[in-house]
Amino acid sequence: MSSTLSPREAGILHSIVESYIHTGEPVGSLTLARLRRMKLSAASIRNVMADLADQGLLSQPHASAGRIPTERAIESYVKTLAVRVVSAELSRLRTELRRAQSVEERVECSTRILTDLTHNVAIVSSVPGAGQILREVQFVAIPGNRLLIVVVTGDGRVHNRVIELEKPAADGELVTLRNYLNQNFSGWELPVVRRELSRRLELESAAYDTVLRRLMELRVHGLLDLALDAEVFIGGASNLVGVDLHLTREAMRDIFRTLEQKKRLIEILDRFLDKNSDELGVQVGLADVHPAMSQLSLIGVTIEQPGGTATRMAVLGPLRMDYAKALSAVVHMQQALRALPS
Repeated sequence: MSSTLSPREAGILHSIVESYIHTGEPVGSLTLARLRRMKLSAASIRNVMADLADQGLLSQPHASAGRIPTERAIESYVKTLAVRVVSAELSRLRTELRRAQSVEERVECSTRILTDLTHNVAIVSSVPGAGQILREVQFVAIPGNRLLIVVVTGDGRVHNRVIELEKPAADGELVTLRNYLNQNFSGWELPVVRRELSRRLELESAAYDTVLRRLMELRVHGLLDLALDAEVFIGGASNLVGVDLHLTREAMRDIFRTLEQKKRLIEILDRFLDKNSDELGVQVGLADVHPAMSQLSLIGVTIEQPGGTATRMAVLGPLRMDYAKALSAVVHMQQALRALPS
């Protein structure tokens, strides 16, 4: 939007946005004329404000009041903000994140850090991709012809599955099966491993290969078929209580009910953050999610990481939140996570 505005229009519009975020009050031409950087008369500013209103960027709550920025205007302003990456802060965040021993811990740590940096609501999810990398397989025999399959994927997740066999497997056989998979397929994508096992069994030379036949039996029972559930954490929801959102008690309840649902949180991140890009996503006004969330904004990003995992994180706050601080926090976290191994 800002690219279609003249420098004068953009300067006036963004000054209005900054003033509104700071005070929450409509902004008049006289207020802007007093700013040294404007160097324009109140009459000239009024004319520009009228043009901006015609473009749907300003609204006037009362006939005698000043103007307030619309959601489009705030988005235009946010997209012009520049973030200076501070190396010391980046190093500190990397150190904190490295302490996480698992994907779940890293997601939880990222949520806490974003909440602390912005004093808003933080939502972070870790979404395993379909092309998960096999790191290691372990088998553990369980009484009753059952078998525990433990699969460790490239993103560090540990997946467990218990299956029931037609006949028990001896410890020596399990060691052989484990070694075959780990030695031949560690580092492969799981769908490719499944296809390659099927291909090898179809070869005539494999007709009497007991290892392959046993592995295919396990394959039928779900070997390497993993549930790709996202890990999702939310932090700082209570920060919304201290914000004057001009909402009824019931509307606030609706917001908290939405934020308590893991599925809804994933839908919000999926909707507003590009799945295949690490560009920042900015959404001012979330009425499409729920009418009660019309006065909330979201800033976030998707980070593709080694091991086939995507991390999505976002800051959720009021329309009048400190966007510069939120953008800075998201960008610093984005770069910190990018630098970490899977």
